Amino acid sequence: MTDTERTRLGHLLGPHGVQGGVKVYVLGDPAQFKALKRVYVEERGWLRVRRVETLAPGVALHLAGITTREGAEALRGLKVYADDAELPAPESGVYYYHELRGLLVAGADGHTRGEVVDVQDMGHQDVLVVRHEGGDALVPLQAPYVVVNLNAQGRPASLTLTADAPDDLLTPVDADGPT
Repeated sequence: MTDTERTRLGHLLGPHGVQGGVKVYVLGDPAQFKALKRVYVEERGWLRVRRVETLAPGVALHLAGITTREGAEALRGLKVYADDAELPAPESGVYYYHELRGLLVAGADGHTRGEVVDVQDMGHQDVLVVRHEGGDALVPLQAPYVVVNLNAQGRPASLTLTADAPDDLLTPVDADGPT
């Protein structure tokens, strides 16, 4: 399984209780954990989910082989992923990051401007990393400048920048910020 076939759900915060539960900082909807039978924990591999407890604002996972507070403590800070094929279907208008990676981005004129190579969670809004001939640009997904075009199944097929998108929306970024 490669990184392109799994989606990061969050990271492990530390113990919850004394029987091996571990709290999760969740990226996205905590309900996505309810349907999962297993998760991928970095440095540990695939672990079976024994139980999911809802916490405000996240969840606590009880994983096979983790039965003590010390075992849960050892997982602190590790990232947790799910196999893309095992994620529950999201509600209308909600997209998993893996569905957006690889999509072409067109301008309002229909010409291809670039391709989404990554999606980053920036707190209150997701940001697309769009690779184009000038480099990589960060494009806010929730901005009124991006339209998600859907396929017949209602899932993302491509993206279009609207006519009122700023001319510099695809300005490349480097380690020091926008150029």
